[in-house]
Amino acid sequence: MVASKEGWANVPPGTRASLYADPEYAKVPFAEMTLKSINSADPTKPTVDPVPYVGIQFVAIPEFQGIATAVGQQFAAALAGNISADQALKNAQALTHRAMRKAGYPK
Repeated sequence: MVASKEGWANVPPGTRASLYADPEYAKVPFAEMTLKSINSADPTKPTVDPVPYVGIQFVAIPEFQGIATAVGQQFAAALAGNISADQALKNAQALTHRAMRKAGYPK
């Protein structure tokens, strides 16, 4: 449905394996690169340099990068002792809720 209304390039990537089997989606310039990235992602080594955690994430909304940065700043402030962990969580929730509401996601 998204492809018919918005074009193949606007279909959310990574949501269905069948998407990558569709010859029309294969024509999207970033389709092959995205599939290779998904298939090569290693949750046990999520970053270039070693880190003490595992896991990967992919959120296909334009607002995610800004939300992740703002939330990360709250957690960094808590780790630095500038605010409590509880306050960081409250702030992160409020920032995320505001960004999602502004983008029109919650109905």
